[in-house]
Amino acid sequence: MNMIAGDVLAPPSPKTLADMRLSIVMMRDILIKTMFRANVEQTREIAQAICLPVRVTQELIDMGRDQNLIEATGTLHATSGSEMGYQLTDSGKARALDALAQSEYYGACPVPLEVYSEQVKRQSIRNINLTRDQLMGAMGHLILPPTLIGELGPAVGAGRSILMYGPPGNGKSSISNGIRDALGDKIYIPRAIEYSGQIITVFDPIVHTAAEEERDDPNSLRTNLNRYDRRYVHCERPTVVTGGELSLDMLDLVYNKTARTYQAPLQLKSTGGVFIVDDLGRQAEPPQKLVNRWIVPLEESRDILAFQSGEKFEVPFDTLVIFSTNFHPNEIFDKAALRRIFFKIKIDGPNQQDFLKIFALVAKKRKMPLNEEALVYLLKKKYPTINNVYANYQPIFLIDQMISICEFEGIPYQMTPDLIDRAWANMFVKEEHIEH
Repeated sequence: MNMIAGDVLAPPSPKTLADMRLSIVMMRDILIKTMFRANVEQTREIAQAICLPVRVTQELIDMGRDQNLIEATGTLHATSGSEMGYQLTDSGKARALDALAQSEYYGACPVPLEVYSEQVKRQSIRNINLTRDQLMGAMGHLILPPTLIGELGPAVGAGRSILMYGPPGNGKSSISNGIRDALGDKIYIPRAIEYSGQIITVFDPIVHTAAEEERDDPNSLRTNLNRYDRRYVHCERPTVVTGGELSLDMLDLVYNKTARTYQAPLQLKSTGGVFIVDDLGRQAEPPQKLVNRWIVPLEESRDILAFQSGEKFEVPFDTLVIFSTNFHPNEIFDKAALRRIFFKIKIDGPNQQDFLKIFALVAKKRKMPLNEEALVYLLKKKYPTINNVYANYQPIFLIDQMISICEFEGIPYQMTPDLIDRAWANMFVKEEHIEH
C-alpha cells in the first residue's frame, strides 16, 4: 500500500491492561516508581506521566491499592474537580525503592517489540509515494544535472539503499539532506520498547523532532490524551547523519549501568527515516567491514541486536540507508557488497555552464556584483591550472573569501582579478616540502 503525506495510521490507544501486552509486574513497578520519583498524585497527572489512558491508569492504581502499595489520600483537590489523590503506602515506597534498585527506568510505559513492529509496517519508509515535484521542491536550491532527479526518485521511492559517489565538494551531503526534506510526512516513534523484560529507550530529542501540534500542552490534555497511543511521539521522519566518527559498536545496543536500561543504536532510532553514512572510507573501520554489518538488514529488512547477557533478538529494519563517498566504489567494496546496495548514483562536478549558473546564483544571494573581467580571468587563468575541474562548493568558497577580504579592507563588495587571486590562494594549498 502506498500512502501520501499525513496518511500514516496512528498506533491505537490501549483500552485495557490486557491490550498493553506487557507483564503486570513491570507496569505496576513503573507506576509506583513514577509516583515515587515524579511526585504525581492524581489519576490524570499519573496517566500523563506514564503515557497511558486514564482508564488503564486507574486499573493499575486499583491493582496497587488491592496490593496495599497505594492508598487514597482522602482529599479532593480544589483544582481537580472530582479527582481523588493517591500516594504510596510504606509498603509501596519500599517496593518502589526495590524496583528502582533493579532498574532506574520510570515514566512512559514501553511498547512491546511485537506491537512496535506492527506500527513500523503501518508507517514504512517503503510505503512513501514520492513524486518528481516533491523531490524537485526539496532540491530546488541545488543546480543538478537534468538526469539526476530521474535517478534519485526511484531510489528514494524504493526505500532501500543508495550509494552516492564522486569527487568531493559536489553536494552529495546537500542531496542527502534534500532527500530527507522531500519525505515530508510524520510518523510515530516509541519513547521506549520492551523485549524479554528489558527496556530499550528509542525516542531521542537529538535525532527526533516532535511535531509542533503534539507538544505537551496541559490545557489540551482532555482532548488529546486518547487520540493515539501516548507511549509514542508524533515526529518528523528521523534522519541520522554519521561521518568519519562511525564505528561498528555505534550500531549495537548501549547499556546504561546506572539506569540498568538499554539505549537503541543509531539505525533503530532512524527507523522509518534516513540513515546517512557520509564520507564513507574515512572511518577507522574499513568500508567493506561497515557494509558487511548492513548486509542482513539491507536484504531482509530485519536487524539482529544482542543484550549484555548474549541473548540475541530481531528488530525491524525499515530505513533508507544512503552511503556517500569520494572514492570509486570498486576501490572500497567487493562485488558481493556492491550487489547488495540497490542504487549506485555518480555525483559529478558541474560543467563550465552549470558552474557559472551556480556562481551567479551565489553572487546574487550574497549581494556580490558580478564582474565580467574577473570571471574571464577566473575561467581562463585559474581553472586551467587545475585541468578545468569544477566543483559545486567552489563558487561559495571563492565569493565568501572575496566578501571577507572586502570587509577587512573596508571596501564595497567587488570582484576583481586581484581578489580572485587572493581567494584562490586559500582554496588550494601549494605542494611544497616543509622541513621538520
